[in-house]
Amino acid sequence: MSYTRTASATYTTTDIENVVRRVKVDLCMIADSTGGWTAQQAANYLNDIEELAKAGYLAWVDVTLLSNGIEVKAIRFDVDIDAGTLTPSRPGGVLWPKVTSPRLRIVIGYTDTYDNVAREKMATKLKINWTTNHEDIGHGGLSSSGGRNYVSSTYGMQRKDWAA
Repeated sequence: MSYTRTASATYTTTDIENVVRRVKVDLCMIADSTGGWTAQQAANYLNDIEELAKAGYLAWVDVTLLSNGIEVKAIRFDVDIDAGTLTPSRPGGVLWPKVTSPRLRIVIGYTDTYDNVAREKMATKLKINWTTNHEDIGHGGLSSSGGRNYVSSTYGMQRKDWAA
């Protein structure tokens, strides 16, 4: 499958898979180092991220580590479908601490095309019953601590990191 936005922004399903693979490495490292998700939970979230990305419905992914309800670290991946000018990075650098009462919160954002018809179409491919989020994901109590760019052709995800 191939997607075209403009003459300068063309990418394939393989490009999406290459980028999502880097995101998966980061999220698996986070899950493993914090103990906030089981291997099965991580696999389910990662499945849905990849399926939504390949269908063109994923806008962003935000993951926050909370300890006793307090934000400790956060990471956000913003989809960029015209990422040809970004400098690509390698995944990693996200060994998060073990904390007391760890909770990893994941929130995803959808593109405007993710309507009811799209939801029905995706229902059999998704492992998680995603619900509306009402929590603050602005990370106001954390400071920006860098980021990375994951790019293949013109498809990419810009990673932003926050820490206490």
